[in-house]
Amino acid sequence: MDKKIEQKNGLKKKHIYIAIATITFLSIVYYAFGTTHVSTYRANKDRLTVSAVTQNNFADYIRLMSHVDPISVIYLDAVEGGRVEEKLIEEGAEVKKGDVILRLSNPDLNLSILNSQANLAEQENFLRNTMVTLEQQKIANKQELVNVSYNVIRKKRAYSQNEKLYKDGLISQEDYLMAKEDYEIANKHYALRMEQYNQDSIYRAIQVDRMQDNLDNMEANLALVRQRIENLEVKASVDGQLGLLDAEIGQSISRGNRIGQINVLTDYKIVAKVDEHYIERVRRDLTASFDRNGKEYQLRVKKVYPEVRDGRFTVDMVFTSERPSNIRTGQSYHVRLQLGDSSDAILVPRGSFFQNTGGQWIFVLDPSGEFATKRNIKIGRQNPRFYEVIEGLEPGEQVITSNYDMFGDNEKIVF
Repeated sequence: MDKKIEQKNGLKKKHIYIAIATITFLSIVYYAFGTTHVSTYRANKDRLTVSAVTQNNFADYIRLMSHVDPISVIYLDAVEGGRVEEKLIEEGAEVKKGDVILRLSNPDLNLSILNSQANLAEQENFLRNTMVTLEQQKIANKQELVNVSYNVIRKKRAYSQNEKLYKDGLISQEDYLMAKEDYEIANKHYALRMEQYNQDSIYRAIQVDRMQDNLDNMEANLALVRQRIENLEVKASVDGQLGLLDAEIGQSISRGNRIGQINVLTDYKIVAKVDEHYIERVRRDLTASFDRNGKEYQLRVKKVYPEVRDGRFTVDMVFTSERPSNIRTGQSYHVRLQLGDSSDAILVPRGSFFQNTGGQWIFVLDPSGEFATKRNIKIGRQNPRFYEVIEGLEPGEQVITSNYDMFGDNEKIVF
């Protein structure tokens, strides 16, 4: 007969497998939905720069490296080309207006002067000969006019006498008419000769004027050539200090080449390069200052150059008060350029983090000081010490301001 099998109570092996599977499934669900995954980087806090966020007065200025230049520079260009024969003044020497700095030689110019002088002499001789010829012709015309005039007088006298004789019946009508016709023809001939004389006079005057103009032009050309000879002496155009002079004895210099400069030292200007980040904020009449031997000197922006090169643009500043007593061209000054008025703001000390983040985010320490997390921020103005924080941070918070290269794309830093 069949035997009844009793079921045993207690934990069986399959129950263990079910429990493990359940725990594993619940763990996966918990980590997938119950927690947030944050990429983490472990760092040594002592190797980082941690700074405090503060609220204080923000001075809106930038610090610039600048140098001293003369208030103006006059360039020396070779007005005429030639060979350097003599160098009378060396670089760095003081010059007065009109001082000869270089003497050049140019044989071609000397030949041009000789040719011009020969042409001028030839033209003068031709003009004189023409004037003599015209004067002789004028005298001949006057002589002929006198003869014609005398003929008119004779014909008129004969006509008058024949007219009286004809009225008295002493001569024939034919003789009277011939005397009358001779007188009328003489008058017409005189009128024609007078008109010809006047026209010749006008033509002679025009011809003489043209020749005189040609002569004047040749004299002017000769004067210009002589002026070119004078330009072989390179002279100082203003009082100042002779700067760069690129010319040596025996050197050939082409016309128009720049060979030097004169620094006008009646005053000085301060020249600085500014980062293009500030190009919209830097303008004329902004104030600046620098310290020298414990004394502050005031400046004003005189000119802003619009051209940007290598990420920077140039500004010229002039003194608004006294100058340093020992100021020299080429000296360097650390200038503080004021961009705007000071105001109260939330501040973060400057640091290398800005190069990594562009000021768009920063690592903020937890109040416990055990870790830091990434937070988006917005930075406004900046000066050599601080960034102005417009939003994203509160005074009293701690942030990492050192370089972020080691952090990669991690969003949390654990110390």
